[in-house]
Amino acid sequence: MRSISRFRPWAVLALTCGAWCSNVGTNDQFSSDIDAGTFKNPSAIIRPRFRYWLPDPSVDEQCVRDDIKSVADVGAGGVEYLPWYNAGGFLGPAPPGDDWGKYGVGTPAFNRLFEAALETHRDAGMVMDFSIGPNQGQGVPAAPDDEGLQWDLVPFSVSVPANGSFDCVIPGWGTGDLLALISAEVLNRTDNSTSSSIAGVPHTSLVLKNSSLTDRTAEVSGSGHLSVTYPPSSGQRSYWLFAFYQRLTSSQNLIFLSNHTNAIAENGAYIVDHYSARGAETVIDFWTKYVLTDNVRSLLAEVGNYVWEDSVEIESNISWSKSLPILFEQKYGYSLIQYLPLIMFGNNNIAIQPKEPGPVQCVLDTPDEGAAFVNDFRGALVEGYNRYLQRLRDWATTYLGLQLSVQPAYNLPMDVAATVPLANAPECESLGFGDSIDAYRRFSGPAILAGKRIVSNEVGAVALSAFRYQVSSLLWSINRAVVGGINQFILHGLSYTGNYWATTWPGYTAFSYFYGELWSNKQPAWDHGLADFMEYVARLQFSQQAGPLKTDIAVYFKQSGTDYATSLGNTTQLIDAGYSYSHLSPDNFDLPQAYVSNRTLGPEGPAYKALIIYKTSNVTFESISKIRQFAEAGLRVILVGGEPLQYPSARAASHHTFTKAISELKRTKNVFAVAEDELIGKLAALCLESRIRIQANSTWYTTWRESVSDDTKFAFVYNDGEASTGHIVVSSDQTPYRLDLWTGASEPVLEYLQAHGKTRIPLALGANQTALIAFRSAPERSRAPALHAVQIPSTVQGYTLSTNSSSSLELRLVTGTTDQPLVLADGRNHTVPNTSTAAGSFTLGNWSLTAEHWAAPANFSDASQVASKFNTTHHLDALVPWTQIPSLANASGVGYYSTSFEWPPAAGSADGAYLVLPPVLHTLRLKVNGRQTPPLDYNAPKLDIGPYLRTGRNEVVLVVPTIMWNYIRSIWDRIVMAGYPPLISIINPGHVPDPVDTGLAGTVQVVPYVKWWPNI
Repeated sequence: MRSISRFRPWAVLALTCGAWCSNVGTNDQFSSDIDAGTFKNPSAIIRPRFRYWLPDPSVDEQCVRDDIKSVADVGAGGVEYLPWYNAGGFLGPAPPGDDWGKYGVGTPAFNRLFEAALETHRDAGMVMDFSIGPNQGQGVPAAPDDEGLQWDLVPFSVSVPANGSFDCVIPGWGTGDLLALISAEVLNRTDNSTSSSIAGVPHTSLVLKNSSLTDRTAEVSGSGHLSVTYPPSSGQRSYWLFAFYQRLTSSQNLIFLSNHTNAIAENGAYIVDHYSARGAETVIDFWTKYVLTDNVRSLLAEVGNYVWEDSVEIESNISWSKSLPILFEQKYGYSLIQYLPLIMFGNNNIAIQPKEPGPVQCVLDTPDEGAAFVNDFRGALVEGYNRYLQRLRDWATTYLGLQLSVQPAYNLPMDVAATVPLANAPECESLGFGDSIDAYRRFSGPAILAGKRIVSNEVGAVALSAFRYQVSSLLWSINRAVVGGINQFILHGLSYTGNYWATTWPGYTAFSYFYGELWSNKQPAWDHGLADFMEYVARLQFSQQAGPLKTDIAVYFKQSGTDYATSLGNTTQLIDAGYSYSHLSPDNFDLPQAYVSNRTLGPEGPAYKALIIYKTSNVTFESISKIRQFAEAGLRVILVGGEPLQYPSARAASHHTFTKAISELKRTKNVFAVAEDELIGKLAALCLESRIRIQANSTWYTTWRESVSDDTKFAFVYNDGEASTGHIVVSSDQTPYRLDLWTGASEPVLEYLQAHGKTRIPLALGANQTALIAFRSAPERSRAPALHAVQIPSTVQGYTLSTNSSSSLELRLVTGTTDQPLVLADGRNHTVPNTSTAAGSFTLGNWSLTAEHWAAPANFSDASQVASKFNTTHHLDALVPWTQIPSLANASGVGYYSTSFEWPPAAGSADGAYLVLPPVLHTLRLKVNGRQTPPLDYNAPKLDIGPYLRTGRNEVVLVVPTIMWNYIRSIWDRIVMAGYPPLISIINPGHVPDPVDTGLAGTVQVVPYVKWWPNI
């Protein structure tokens, strides 16, 4: 996750005052031999996990064990173990009383707690991921002069005086080892103000004469002196010198300096070189020497899952490794040295340092302004980074028998798609991806083509949302990620619940209340419905991990530095037409899975039916021949909107040669060129149908997965708009079953139409609601076609369908006019009874709300307490948020809503009823007459309560927990975290985020029905 390490709050304050499942092994493909469990009860390795925010190993071991055990109780499969060390020291120094030298990574205290965490997973039957270092895992304790640590390339520049004479020490001398001194003639200089500059950053822009770039390193004396004379400058023309020094940064991801300089583990942790295998060796050496005892390795063999690294949050002047110049020349066949001035700007951390891209930006007087050399530099970074990942992966798989999961190249100036396949389980995150479905598709495409069983997502990190993030928002985020190709979720995150140094109730809070969410038993939902949500996610992951994501279209996408906000063509028309698609970089065309068979690309994985290349695509010259091979093998290739742009590279062919190659490509069989508004028509003309065709009055997204363990296919449908109706047409003639993600139930679909190998199923979906339909072949013993209807009247609100040897159908009808007959698939028509005399629906009112308040304990310094609880009672004529109930406006806790109604209704007939609730904001559980009902679909809560009803008075109780924020904000000025006020207060004194609507709001209706059994 992207941290807020740029803030130094202490400086501001100084001024202002085992078990059943072995590990997954080394196979990251769908052929992996794992016990997935069942749809109703997925195994631990299939279930979502929590990132565990552990302050440091000074904490109570039993509390850590209890925290980890607790995630099993709410339906998680384990934790992602992360000793956070107060964000490595960037969020403040060690709190009073703590000693990072005593509790650092690799110390006896760290190792004891690491073993305890593994043992707890073993005993609870869960699996554990672990970070390769503290903070986000970017480094480990090491000797400060270890050449496997992070390198930086520091640039300095100076204008040669107008007389053309430079006779002094070069700029920056002594900063590090001089790598190069480059001189160039400057044809134009522009000093950009803040308002006119890139990202609002003032900088100097220089246009360099390409032919003037000269390496003068050999002319620099041992004392840094240079004597050189240029022609006198005139007008805008002048000469500049650019000096580049490489050095170890000594940057730490765990800041701690002790007097025990001989003890590596007591001197913090240093960021390692991410652009060479040497950086990985430093990580491996540390773990081998200081942590991986025989017992730890044995425990990892039992319950270990992923060796993991988070987003790469390292800062530099220029992304660099000492090995890059040699690697670059090996890869591209020319020296990078004379082009170093071109990489001075915007080649550090593009996410964390957008305001610090560099003071000087140089371009060339060439048509591409030198972009070719910048792209090649970034390509060399990819090469170096992939070597780093490859070494870590080899260690994880061969030495530990585990797998590697990373957030690849995240934040760095590289083509992320080129790095994704290197990890066994590549991971993205909802924060940086902005919950964008297209961003997810750009990330997941390469992983899916590479056959990765898992494409992971760190989900639920939202700024300014600590203790105020609701499950409805998390559910929305997860559903959008799934249709973007994601199939595993790591929830951000589980908080350590015990006491911590200089920390008040509600306890340790990673990021000091800046990011949410902080899940634990201190959240009222933890024991009141969160498990229902977790089961939904677990079953969703079961379906999405069953087999590869089959995808209709591959979209060509190449960037030297990935920007997920960049748009390519009008992909909206693909969405509206029901086509699924993902993006591929030409780097992915070299994957062993990137071949064409049966006219599809990646036939064992996504099985793309076509490759689309938009006019705005950056096509590499090398990829054109590969694309031609795909087309000649039968893949349809469609150029949309005109001829694509050429991706600049110094080794690329000339533009004339590129244009000629594109012309030859267009003449290749199975290659077509169309205008943008002709694309859908061309796909139809080529008979390239989507696997799931959609027709709806809202935006629906789908996924199609084919299980590798049996013949089940999964169609997942997500409504990204308002409540809507429509239908899907699926390319299968197997029997469809509706799978309930909330309860785990499975029932045959009643209404569908099959013809010509396709199945048409009508659906009605609420906002953000999903549907999961499985397609299975009929058992061999059953030769008869499945009983189903092709038309049902609108008064049918539910059914029970038995398709065994004694087929039967029970319909539940609500009051209304029968608009059409029931028509079975065999052609038989049944006139449905008139239900105009059936009882009508009615709204429940006269609610009694018992509010269980969760407040701070009497001892505010005892952060181990869940809460001090007390009750108040409120009469409600209408259900409104707690913020609209004066006595609850600043309260948090659990609401017990109760009311009653008489049954049967006084007027009209009724055999049972549905209870229909408003969408759930957080979590909810329902009891009818004291009996706990199954979980409800939070986005369209509706339950058949017929089996729970009794004659006379019937009681309904809704248990609705709130988030904790509305209470916490009322005590905001009393809270201390690790010795300091919440970070929000330090950054923006006096600001407290607004309260959040919580509780239950809207109407609750009882909808009676009558039963009818047609004679079938």
